[in-house]
Amino acid sequence: MADDAEALAVAAGLADAFRPGAAERDARRRLPREELGRLSASGLLGITVPRAHGGADVTAGTLAEVFRLLATADPSIAQIPQSHFVYVNVLRARGSAGQQEFFFREVLAGRRFGNAQAEAGTQHAQDIRTRLEPDGIGGHVLTGTKHYSTGALFAHWIPVLARGAEDKLYVAYVPRGAPGMMVVDDWDGMGQRTTASGTVRLEGVVVPADHVLPHHLTFEGPQLHGAFAQLLHAAIDSGIARAALAEAARFVRTKSRPWFESGSETAAEDPLLVQRFGGLELRVRAARALLEAAARAVDTATARLTDDTAAEASIAVAAAKAYAAETAVDTGSALFEVAGARAALDELNLHRYWRDARTHTLHDPVRWKVQHLGRYVLDGTRPPRHGLV
Repeated sequence: MADDAEALAVAAGLADAFRPGAAERDARRRLPREELGRLSASGLLGITVPRAHGGADVTAGTLAEVFRLLATADPSIAQIPQSHFVYVNVLRARGSAGQQEFFFREVLAGRRFGNAQAEAGTQHAQDIRTRLEPDGIGGHVLTGTKHYSTGALFAHWIPVLARGAEDKLYVAYVPRGAPGMMVVDDWDGMGQRTTASGTVRLEGVVVPADHVLPHHLTFEGPQLHGAFAQLLHAAIDSGIARAALAEAARFVRTKSRPWFESGSETAAEDPLLVQRFGGLELRVRAARALLEAAARAVDTATARLTDDTAAEASIAVAAAKAYAAETAVDTGSALFEVAGARAALDELNLHRYWRDARTHTLHDPVRWKVQHLGRYVLDGTRPPRHGLV
């Protein structure tokens, strides 16, 4: 992959290829193995690798648009590589020269990173109990259980978030299929059905020292880990909103009947529907504009990372994420309002837009994004340094 322009062109082409089969994959829960193979072969997975290592090193704006485009076609396929790019970014920030050389070469060869970070049944989302212990011969041993492990089933490498020495956070990059690791396809969410965001069990998994990164250091100074990760989530929500509105417009143009009181020959001429579509279009455009502004803030902070630029990036991304999340859910619901009763037929599977939006936006609560925005504008309080803002 040469540059930003090529990345966008390839993403648009893949979106066009993935779109026709999205409804069937969702309805049958047919996992997108072939589609992910095409994604790997396209070179898109390496677009954030630094140029010094042979990558395109695209801007955050380009990467966000890549995700938005993929999400307009199939939000599950868009969600699967989100952690891939997050953990490429972790290597950029905290990897040693040797680690970067090895893993960036893997990424450029089309190898996919999954994730094993979230845990269920703990006190809160940051209560990580998976352990990374010394093995006595210079390496480490991983033990624990992870949930919501999007991408793990399809991954070549699975980055695992764990507590190590002094209870500090580390990331261990483990090859899928390593002895003691089991990836279980038990995801049964109502939406994002084909992400296979299931369980990863780790029982005495041996990890060499050069596959472990000190993730705790990420949060000891100004950082963009959270802003970068959340930007990609916002891009997915923005893409879902655009796709739902486009589907609604197609349905109204071709299938909906006008309400008899409107006096219109077609549903698309009903003035009340025209007004409703105009309002929805405003929201979808606003979501994309906030996404683009957030990406610019991330790029600005990447070029000159300080407490102030990092905070501004996090706040801009929080605004984009909060607005895109609400817009995606509301647009997915409005599809039925504007299209009419026939749109609710299960065989059409139009509810996948709302199901995907509602499921994806549960990743972390929008209400806390709004809290951080409020504190920032009232008294300049910077958002906290963690991976969710």
